[in-house]
Amino acid sequence: MDTNVKTITTIDAITLGATDPEAATRFYSQAFDLDDRVRTATTDAATDGFRGYTMSLVAPQPANVTALFDAAVAAGADILKPLAKSLWGFGGVVQAPDGALWNLATSTKKDTRPASREFDHIVLLLGAEDVAAAKRFYVERGLTVGKSFGSYVDFEIPGSPIGLGLYKRRALAKSAGVSPEGSGSHRIRITGDGGTFVDPDGFEWTDAAR
Repeated sequence: MDTNVKTITTIDAITLGATDPEAATRFYSQAFDLDDRVRTATTDAATDGFRGYTMSLVAPQPANVTALFDAAVAAGADILKPLAKSLWGFGGVVQAPDGALWNLATSTKKDTRPASREFDHIVLLLGAEDVAAAKRFYVERGLTVGKSFGSYVDFEIPGSPIGLGLYKRRALAKSAGVSPEGSGSHRIRITGDGGTFVDPDGFEWTDAAR
């Protein structure tokens, strides 16, 4: 590892670019009751089609997924994938009014408590054209691979309020129910403690200390 490269040990926040950040902030408050881990900022940067990433809320049970999904739709989100059971659990995908794609899911198949919008984790999944190259890039910045198979990589970031993973861009778009074609700005900025840089797929990172 290059000693001049800062090590990533946490992701403090995600900033989503929106043409109307006040409306976007209202949506995230009404739909998911998010705190400042997910922020919004004004941007007019051109973007078209798939922006190359998805955000996920991982809930403890199906009833919570349903509550989050219904709240998002009521607040103005579009349904991309209706709620459904699968081999891995239960979930669905919505697109927020600002254009961000949200996967709402749980690996648990049974409810054990009253429904709420409580969730366990926020996870950012970045679409990579070359997953192996992107994986090397982040490992060189100190991240430890937790799971890695085929076109998917999950990094271990203990104590971080936001998790991080990589997925082949085309496969990520398919999993979200959208076309993989897209160009222009990702309209997302990742804030952590690993310095300011841009990754191989054009995702912008900023240092929390700045």
